[in-house]
Amino acid sequence: MDWTALETLPRPTLGDLFSDPGRVEALADTIELPEGAIRFDWSKTHLDDAVVAALERVAADANFAAKRAALFAGAMVNASERRAATHTAQRGVGDAADVEEAQALHLRMKLLVEAIHEGLLGEIKSLIHIGIGGSALGPALAIDALTRDGAQVAVHVVSNIDGCALEEAFARCDPATTLIAAASKTFTTTETLTNAASALDWLRAGGVGDPHGRVIALTASPDKAVEWGVDETRVLPFPETVGGRYSLWSSIGFPIALALGWEAFAEMLEGAAAVDRHFRDTDGAANLPLRAAFADLYYAQVRGCQTRAVFAYDERLRLLPSYLQQLEMESNGKSVTADGAPLGRASAPVTWGGVGTDAQHAVFQLLHQGRHLIPVDFVAVTTPGDALDPVHHRTLLANCFAQGAALMAGKQSKDGARAYPGDRPSATILLDDLTPASFGALIAFHEHRTFANAALLGVNPFDQFGVELGKEIAKSIEKGGTRFDASTEALLKAAGI
Repeated sequence: MDWTALETLPRPTLGDLFSDPGRVEALADTIELPEGAIRFDWSKTHLDDAVVAALERVAADANFAAKRAALFAGAMVNASERRAATHTAQRGVGDAADVEEAQALHLRMKLLVEAIHEGLLGEIKSLIHIGIGGSALGPALAIDALTRDGAQVAVHVVSNIDGCALEEAFARCDPATTLIAAASKTFTTTETLTNAASALDWLRAGGVGDPHGRVIALTASPDKAVEWGVDETRVLPFPETVGGRYSLWSSIGFPIALALGWEAFAEMLEGAAAVDRHFRDTDGAANLPLRAAFADLYYAQVRGCQTRAVFAYDERLRLLPSYLQQLEMESNGKSVTADGAPLGRASAPVTWGGVGTDAQHAVFQLLHQGRHLIPVDFVAVTTPGDALDPVHHRTLLANCFAQGAALMAGKQSKDGARAYPGDRPSATILLDDLTPASFGALIAFHEHRTFANAALLGVNPFDQFGVELGKEIAKSIEKGGTRFDASTEALLKAAGI
């Protein structure tokens, strides 16, 4: 792929670009959902006709359309593991056989969820959901975002091997009315199985006669779950072609369905499917996830931006930056292409962020006056999630929109300490309301944005071998007998390991 044309283009300021009266109309669009819509405004980025045209040529050279078609056809898009990536089929959009399989597995999950709600497993008030990475981040985000008004079953997500995390969940639950969900794609994840074993001990100590009977396994390796001791009727499988960080639509979403009810979970799937159809059927920069990827690539490849910040101006979405960190950095933090050749350029930037308005009083100093150029995404919701005086939400949104305006416009001053250079890019994603459907659409948008970035860079966004080496060394420490560097040896000795 030839990036030269893009790298040699003129660089007008945002102020110059806004001299075009049609700019907002050209770069702000909505995706309609079953109820409501989401507005995506990329007008405060440095995308212009020339940049978009150059990136559309990059997309053509990268065979983006063919790669997108392969994704939805259930073809092998994960070359290193020789797998398809069928997370969109979980939402009903994809190869017919993959969709049929997903629907059958969803029905199995639905029946179990409804059985629990109907009391067929006894009185259940709590679920401790044990997983890590994609098996925990998606459920944690969805439950925190969508259960502020109450849940049918209280869900506590535990991912950390640090026992303090598990003890905190134990303190909030009664063993007599608690289920355990063990979520692991391979059902070999050390942290998850260690935590699950401790949860069994807690149930046993609390008087539960059959602790294994309280465990629901969420896995692509059902045989291993049964071998571990889970009754096969309590195993909710999902296909191995659904990657961990793309898996909240599968049985990994069981805690979401249990907390919200099946109807709400189905609405989340349909909201995501609306974005799937848009991404599949829309070409060029009118394709909103692809347009977002164009901006991402422009700043990373041309402007040398090493990070991208995400700020959720809604307390219910406070975990969104953490979720996107894994989605984007584990997917596209690569140094080789999908066929194993050296990449030769930057891949994914570091994704970081926080929640507004807290972040304004913590990190925005650097965004406005620091020497780093950092593209910013603002995510906000028009309808408030609280019942307090409307001044709360008006002030929240006013601050969100003001920050984007201030980053772009800046302010001149003879006093350098009070001068703002401006010309700093941002994008805004504005949801009409935060519902299961709009939440699903928001996550699906970012999944496809991540895929589009990968397709244009030529990397595989569906493997993550970079996480393995540290795990291997940790296992060798547990086994003993292996010598390490002097620093590591000293740390092991100091810790008594």
